[in-house]
Amino acid sequence: MKTIIVACGGGIATSQTVAVKLGNLLDDRGLRGQVAVEAININSIPSYLDTADAYVSIAQSGETTYDLPTFSGIPFLTGMGADEEFDKILTALGLA
Repeated sequence: MKTIIVACGGGIATSQTVAVKLGNLLDDRGLRGQVAVEAININSIPSYLDTADAYVSIAQSGETTYDLPTFSGIPFLTGMGADEEFDKILTALGLA
């Protein structure tokens, strides 16, 4: 199973919102059983690097970079460009 981590400052509100939206998109494409989505706080990222397959960031800029495919979570909050960003995630996970 693939794992997507979604991180924001506290790991509660914004990352949880994006994680739910990603889960709904996975459901819509029949992929929920193949991908787990976890909302975490940004300070927890290092402990997920060995198990995560993709990272969806809520940070605007100036964030630490990781050796992990990283995507913007902003489109999932605004709705603008969400399908395109989701397609990029699926491609990175080898599910497109």
